[in-house]
Amino acid sequence: MHGATKSLVWAVALMLTGGAGGLEAQEALRLSPLVGDHMVLQRDAAVPIEGRAAPGAAVSLFIGELTFTTHADDEGAWQIVLPPRTAGGPFGFAVRSGGETVRVRDVLAGEVWIASGQSNMEWTVADSRDAEAEIAAADDPRIRNFRIPRSWSYSPADTLVGGEWQVSDSAHVGGHSAVAYFFARELRPHVGVPIGIIDNSWGGARLEPYMSADALGLDAAGAEQVRALQQAREDELRRELEARIGALPSSDPGLVDGRAVWADPSLEDGDWARIRVPARWEEAGYNGLDGVAWYRTAFELSAAEAAARVHLGLAMIDDGDRTWVNGVEVGGMEMAWNQPRRYRVPADVLREGRNVVAVRVVDTGGGGGIYGPEELLYLETAEGRRPLAGEWRFRVGEVALGSGDMNQVPTVLYNQMVHPITGYPVRGVIWYQGESNAYPGDAYEYRELFRTMIRSWRAAWGRELPFLWVQLANFMEPGDGTEPSDWAMLRESQTAALDLPKTAQALAIDIGEADDIHPRNKQDVGARLARAARAVAYGQDVVYSGPVYRSHTVRPDGRVEIAFDHVDGGLVARGDALGGFAIAGEDGEFVVAEARIEGDRVVVWSEAVPDPVAVRYAWADNPVTANLYNEEGLPATPFRTDEGPGDGR
Repeated sequence: MHGATKSLVWAVALMLTGGAGGLEAQEALRLSPLVGDHMVLQRDAAVPIEGRAAPGAAVSLFIGELTFTTHADDEGAWQIVLPPRTAGGPFGFAVRSGGETVRVRDVLAGEVWIASGQSNMEWTVADSRDAEAEIAAADDPRIRNFRIPRSWSYSPADTLVGGEWQVSDSAHVGGHSAVAYFFARELRPHVGVPIGIIDNSWGGARLEPYMSADALGLDAAGAEQVRALQQAREDELRRELEARIGALPSSDPGLVDGRAVWADPSLEDGDWARIRVPARWEEAGYNGLDGVAWYRTAFELSAAEAAARVHLGLAMIDDGDRTWVNGVEVGGMEMAWNQPRRYRVPADVLREGRNVVAVRVVDTGGGGGIYGPEELLYLETAEGRRPLAGEWRFRVGEVALGSGDMNQVPTVLYNQMVHPITGYPVRGVIWYQGESNAYPGDAYEYRELFRTMIRSWRAAWGRELPFLWVQLANFMEPGDGTEPSDWAMLRESQTAALDLPKTAQALAIDIGEADDIHPRNKQDVGARLARAARAVAYGQDVVYSGPVYRSHTVRPDGRVEIAFDHVDGGLVARGDALGGFAIAGEDGEFVVAEARIEGDRVVVWSEAVPDPVAVRYAWADNPVTANLYNEEGLPATPFRTDEGPGDGR
């Protein structure tokens, strides 16, 4: 079967009216996960509708007055290609085979964009700035979202593991990618058609997992070596965990048919392990543990305290939790690894004397457990706060060995979360990733890997997709540009990919947060990406970039004059004085430079460097003094005039 035919695949069999006519379950009529209610078709493109049916069975699709018919192949796979449609809708269609009918409703034709990358793309509206107001205001039914579940494969898969289209309304938008939603919201009025987002992001992912074996230059032996290395790592982690806890449980005995057995206050937990809290469980020797673990502790209350409500502070929990007091669930959060927990415990849950806290922690990858500052782990009564930091009881409930760090393994996300959708027509890609590659050496090598990935995705879709990305936001300790910076190097590698056609980047060096790798301001990120899309994908006359270094000249007086592209409207310094520049002589030692705007150029100098040879701007993890913009309010792109991976790191 042609690659495009296999590009989308099949959801769990739908139980439909009309009867199965005695067919076995595997012969029931099924549709690809991407084919369902609320879906968005790329306008002006032929769109494959795919699924499974009984081998050899006739399959018909009815849309309006049109009927299309095909037959399932020997394996039961079938495909019908809808001819191009102009933007509009809603409309519906029906698929019929062997006495079964599947109806797909509320379909739109418009623009479909892929949203990909790591956690800053995965970050939800519910966890972003002004979340409550943004969710309440979500009222555009022509923005739709399809979230591909986190999944992986060592070889290119023909199937998505699941997912469904959702309208980005108040009932659903809280769980959607914030960057993608704000991008679509800003773009919609300027293109005037529905917008669908296909989100295949995975927090913490490196770039290489999103690349195919061909793109990474891996032949069959190389791909097998990737599998073997990962298996060896998993085997070693398994041996270490088994030596510590014995047989690794594959299902959680603490939660049985929805009943929290291990939250029972009468449970005898004396044989549970002891663990210091707060601290991630890796620090206690549970290296490589992904899955579920339970924590228990107790606190004492007087009769008066038990008669009033209390609050429970549980610091941060990586990644999600459900929490009980005396067997009654009092709170929980999902995928909120850096969010402090504070749960209200009603008086009717409490008792005089001993009260038992049980926390079920779910870790999907990387570090896990209850962690953070000790002052965030407390019991708060009317009398004040009592610390809960110290020794708790701990027991592993379920081990998902290896699944959590698959976002570090080359090719495996591409195989399962990208390859199956390459036959589905899309307008372009928005991308937010790089934090997991911002390390010595990796940050410089990223530039060629990133270019290669973009080219390979375009080849997989068979067209030069517009590819837009977010440059890494400012993060960590403020810097002045005089020291090496892996984040600055990664940003430079991202900028280097602008030499590919139909690309653009949205800067975020001015909207990050020093102490949080996930800045809450996703609105400006989405708006800047939408500007880029309007210019690059739709040819609209809109300013989409801040000033970009073009060239420099060293004047006889030892001052450096810098010329920029994208000066639109003129250069502007936000603040009392222009900052963010550093300058160096032949010795390569950078010092903070003075700078001023002269017309459409910037002049930089330092009395300590009479004979400058190199200039840097915003060259730091967190370049807080960088304040050069154009009149449109878009920040200047970080740059350096010295070359090479060495000192630039």
